[in-house]
Amino acid sequence: MKQRNFEIEGKIVDVVGRRIFQGKVTVVDGVIALVTEGGSRQDQYIMPGLIDAHIHIESSMLIPSEFARLAVVHGTVATVSDPHEIANVLGIKGVMFMIENGKKVPFKFNFGASSCVPATTFETAGAALGVDEVTELLALDEIRYLSEMMNFPGVLSGDPVVMAKLEAAKRAGKPVDGHAPGLRGEEAKKYIEAGISTDHECYTKQEALDKISYGMKILIREGSAAKNFEALCSLIDEYPEMVMLCSDDKHPNDLAIGHINELIVRALQKGSDVMNVIRSCTYHPVKQYHLPVGLLQPGDPADLIVVDNLEKFRIVATYIDGIQVAENGKTLIESVKEVPATKFHSSPLKTDELQVPASGGAIRVIKALDGQLITEELILTPAISRGLVVPDPERDILKLVVRDRYRSAPPSMAFVNGFGLKRGAIASCVAHDSHNILAVGADDDSIARAINLIISSKGGISIVEGDHEIAIPLPFAGIMSDQDGYSIAQLYEQIDQWAKQMGSTLRAPFMTLSFMALLVIPVLKLSDKGLFDGRKFEFTSLFC
Repeated sequence: MKQRNFEIEGKIVDVVGRRIFQGKVTVVDGVIALVTEGGSRQDQYIMPGLIDAHIHIESSMLIPSEFARLAVVHGTVATVSDPHEIANVLGIKGVMFMIENGKKVPFKFNFGASSCVPATTFETAGAALGVDEVTELLALDEIRYLSEMMNFPGVLSGDPVVMAKLEAAKRAGKPVDGHAPGLRGEEAKKYIEAGISTDHECYTKQEALDKISYGMKILIREGSAAKNFEALCSLIDEYPEMVMLCSDDKHPNDLAIGHINELIVRALQKGSDVMNVIRSCTYHPVKQYHLPVGLLQPGDPADLIVVDNLEKFRIVATYIDGIQVAENGKTLIESVKEVPATKFHSSPLKTDELQVPASGGAIRVIKALDGQLITEELILTPAISRGLVVPDPERDILKLVVRDRYRSAPPSMAFVNGFGLKRGAIASCVAHDSHNILAVGADDDSIARAINLIISSKGGISIVEGDHEIAIPLPFAGIMSDQDGYSIAQLYEQIDQWAKQMGSTLRAPFMTLSFMALLVIPVLKLSDKGLFDGRKFEFTSLFC
């Protein structure tokens, strides 16, 4: 591919002037030279390229260069990307890998300095980013913002380390992303007044309205696991200057099908104003994060897309800096090969290490919710066999296991409802945010086998049913592959469907599993150190 000079005609969507008109765009050396009104009879629409306002590239299981190959097909030209997944494994070295690999393709990755690595002190991670490391990252031109401040209790209590990181962002003149699920009222106000300007964790409209009233911008999230679009989409017209669109986490099979373009179609089908919708994923993120992404104005980089109509919103072509990167559903970006790097020191697991001796009449059970990152707490009578608490698939009470990937340590165990597996097990070390090994299953033998498949692969995802098993290795930090993104998407789709054939009713069982160790999201989660109550922000007991 090479930079191009060209002219293109059609209906021009001017997100700055808030109007649509017939015209012609002239591109010279990858820059918008002229936007001329009139003269065109083309029905196609020309508009700025789309931006995902908050995503963890690592959740696609693809390195940035490969993510870009799939995303551009859907009209995405840029992302606002928090690299805290790889930072939790490899620290600054991992963040720099994401930046450098992203530069090898025509795509505009805009990375943040991860504010919470590790997310909490209640889990084992592979690295830590303190105040000095965060300050070092914020000094880089490639780092656009301080990534989501998940430690909202630390903000509210004035924790000195948290406050020092916020101050570092202010000194660097860079915005701060938020992460405060369920925070309302005076606590939300105090959190926002600390300098935190966005949140992507709202799951009710009431919560979003509360935060908007204090001046916070809301990122409407629709990913592979967390799906908040339906609850929040009316905000696009009600508060058009205060919303953006994001996916947060997007698994490869979903990314192969669509990206932010899907949310545009859904919003337009609901009758949302077209200009409000397009601005939410172009103009607003550019202004919020000061992105070097064009908005189809003279002098801007030629980051634009051509769309056939505003109903089906089919992407005809995508251009970045005047380079055509996608055409009619096909990527024009070539794959980039990299040398894998990871951190993985866990020894194979023995089945008897998963035994849970019975102690008490009831247990706390995590209730996983489809389409949500939050969980609920159930108090249930366990199934007991030979003095051990065992999975009870008939009541959908399965065993959940976290195995420390960074050292050989005993696994932690809990029980979970909502996965629906009737047999076998699934496992993954794509496990937010520390990326230890997570597994859920109907029997200990299947769970141990699924975990050991990941250990032998030095990272990946796996599924076990009877004598059958599959693992997808992820050699980059144990969470990403550099293989062809469409091949990874196909493999992932295969095991996703297999998990559903084993009984799971979740729309994204592996993605939902990946959040069962995310302690900063209430209510009940499991880390490698034990069962955790996200309301009290402290460990709790399995038995009650």
